[in-house]
Amino acid sequence: MKKLLATLFVSSILLAGCGSGGGTSESSSGGSASGSGTEITAVGSTALQPLVDAAQESFVQENPEVQISVQGGGSGTGLSQVSEGAVEIGNSDVFAEEKDGIDAEKLVDHRVAVVGFAPVVNKDVSVKDITKQELVDIFTGKITNWKEVGGEDQEIAVVNRASGSGTRATFEKWGLDGAESIQSQEQDSSGTVKKIVAETPGAISYLALSYLDDSLQALKLDGVEANEETISTNEWPIWSYEHMYTNGEPEGKLAEFLEYMVSDDVQEGPVKELGYLPITSMEIERDADGNVK
Repeated sequence: MKKLLATLFVSSILLAGCGSGGGTSESSSGGSASGSGTEITAVGSTALQPLVDAAQESFVQENPEVQISVQGGGSGTGLSQVSEGAVEIGNSDVFAEEKDGIDAEKLVDHRVAVVGFAPVVNKDVSVKDITKQELVDIFTGKITNWKEVGGEDQEIAVVNRASGSGTRATFEKWGLDGAESIQSQEQDSSGTVKKIVAETPGAISYLALSYLDDSLQALKLDGVEANEETISTNEWPIWSYEHMYTNGEPEGKLAEFLEYMVSDDVQEGPVKELGYLPITSMEIERDADGNVK
């Protein structure tokens, strides 16, 4: 009898331990919960990465129990991983509906900013303004020397983003009128593109305005410069919403972080400081099919 009671006592302790909630639990809509707090991973667009990085720093200061990891990899990677439940947030420059193989219906779109993109060249290139058609001809290989557009006799070196990049998709759709770029060197990161263009004579590529500085020269198109005013009215059409997708409706600290992204603190702070446009500054709206209203 004593042995039986002892066995029952030990069993009850083991069962209580199993039901105590120890270990790590995963939630696709609330972040990964651990003994030390909440872990959130955001993966995808490198154009959006600087903004999310800046915002998470201030958010974590106010919420020290939350850990947020921000990684690049391109919009396609972000959308794929959040769809699979591998990460909590998929950062993207494009609508999920625009990506093949993505079940957009199960994803929730959180638009946090607008980003403009501009063609950029090495500072030694003397050309400052080209036509939209000349831009298309350069990236499709019909124009191969800067002298053909009023510059010096210098070969044009095209630098592209990788095929899964939302930056590339946006640039080809709105900058090249849907034309596909020629085969050229491809880079996964906006930061790498910036470095290569800055160091390569005759180079041309495209970057989010948040990456532009004095190391590069942004080109005007048909006399129009990419800036907040021309983007907000769609006079400069090469722009996109910055999306932070979740797999289902967010909860808990994940929901709080996404709400923080569209708060005045972020929209009037890092959004403007880093060269993005606040959502509220847009005078028009554009859907996934490109319809403007």
